[in-house]
Amino acid sequence: MGVATAKKVNPEDYILSVLSPEERLNAAFKVAREAFKGTKLTMKDVDNAVKTVRRKAYGKKK
Repeated sequence: MGVATAKKVNPEDYILSVLSPEERLNAAFKVAREAFKGTKLTMKDVDNAVKTVRRKAYGKKK
């Protein structure tokens, strides 16, 4: 019998590997919202940008 060896797993790589592309995009947008919170951009500006990127990435949702 062989000895089982544990492989070190990078948590970020694991999280990204289990998320769908859409879930990754949603996570990125949440980070962006937090990152731009203290800027002169309004939440409406950020939301509009999110909608534009989603439209380009996934097409219009019905």
